[in-house]
Amino acid sequence: MDTLRHKWQVAILLGFLASGAGLAAGQLDRAPLEEQQKRAQVAAEPQADRELVIDNDSELPVGYPHRYYEVRFHARGGTSWPHWKVVKGALPPGLQLEDNGLLHGEPMSGGEFQFTVSAAEGGRAEAAVQKGFLLKVITALALSWRNPAHVDGNRIEGSVEVTNTTPDDMDLTFIVLAVAGNGRATAIGYQHFMLRRGTVAMELPFGDTLPHGGYVVHVDAVGEVIPKKLIYRERMQTQGPLHVMVGP
Repeated sequence: MDTLRHKWQVAILLGFLASGAGLAAGQLDRAPLEEQQKRAQVAAEPQADRELVIDNDSELPVGYPHRYYEVRFHARGGTSWPHWKVVKGALPPGLQLEDNGLLHGEPMSGGEFQFTVSAAEGGRAEAAVQKGFLLKVITALALSWRNPAHVDGNRIEGSVEVTNTTPDDMDLTFIVLAVAGNGRATAIGYQHFMLRRGTVAMELPFGDTLPHGGYVVHVDAVGEVIPKKLIYRERMQTQGPLHVMVGP
C-alpha cells in the first residue's frame, strides 16, 4: 500500500512540474503575436527556405517630382522581421526609407537614382542581405529644342518641344526672350494655354525681327496645377549670342 501511495504522489508531483514548466515558457515568450506567428511558420519550413531574400523587382515604379511616392520593400525567409536601410548610393532627394521597409516622400527633381538596400534580421549586419535598385523620377515638365534658335536675315526664330508626364493638366505659360548685350530683353515668343496630361513633344514655335546686334535666347516654361498648388518650371538658353547682321 505504501508503495502505491508513493507512486501516486510522484505522478502528481511530475504533473505539477510539467504544468509549471509550460506556464513559465508561456510567460517568457512575450514577443508580439506577429513575431510568434513568424517563428511558427519558419519552424515548419525546410532549412533551405529560411534564408532571407528581398522580393522587390530591381526596377521600382517610376515617380514624379513633387508628387507623393510610396513603395514597401518585402523579404521572405528568415526567422524574424527584417530591418531596412540604404547602404550604397542615394535616394532621390525628398524620399526616405523607414526601418520597416517603407520608402516614401515627394521627389524634389527628376533623374535616375541607383541605390542598394539591405535587410537585416534583428539589426545584425552579419545577417544582412543586399539588393540594388533603380528608381526613375520622370521630369514632370520637359523642355527641349525641336528647331534650335537661329538667325534668318533680321529674325531670330526656332521651336521647342514641351512634354507633360504628370497625371495632371497644367496651366502653361511659355515665353522666349532675346537678350541683347546691354541687358535689354525683347519677347520673341509667348503662349499661355492648358497643357493636357500625357502630352508628349508638343511643338511651340517662336520668332521675331530684331535690330542689328547679338542676342542670347532664353526659353522659360512654367506649368501650374492650381488645385494642388504645384508649380513646375523648366528653362534653357543658347550657348552664346546669336548675331543679327541685317537691320539698323
